[in-house]
Amino acid sequence: MTPDAPLLASQVIVRVCLFLVAAIALFGGALQMFLGQPDTSARLDNVHRFMAGVYFSVGLICFWAAVTIRQQGLLVYLLALGVLLAGIGRLVSIAKVGLPEPHSVWLAYLVPELVLPFVMAGAHFAGS
Repeated sequence: MTPDAPLLASQVIVRVCLFLVAAIALFGGALQMFLGQPDTSARLDNVHRFMAGVYFSVGLICFWAAVTIRQQGLLVYLLALGVLLAGIGRLVSIAKVGLPEPHSVWLAYLVPELVLPFVMAGAHFAGS
């Protein structure tokens, strides 16, 4: 496919998913880096801000992958896996300590984390 050719529908779907994940991770990572983990120990705040940096960097990688979607292969599957594992981590947390309040907000986080990876991987596979 030439650089001037329009993107396939499957590439557009993957690109939109990646931009969505990028926006969430960039905003969430920056916010959590700034806020930290208030009312807790120094150790937990340190880990929280460290993970905020990882979250932010994943946003940068998703953004780059979306912009360069024509050249991406395995990276799309790895990013989808990362999002799915994040959602699974949230499910484990809910099973261990319960669903935080307000329930609707946390479920609104969880559903895309469990659905988008399959949309991304399926569309990427269809376009291969």
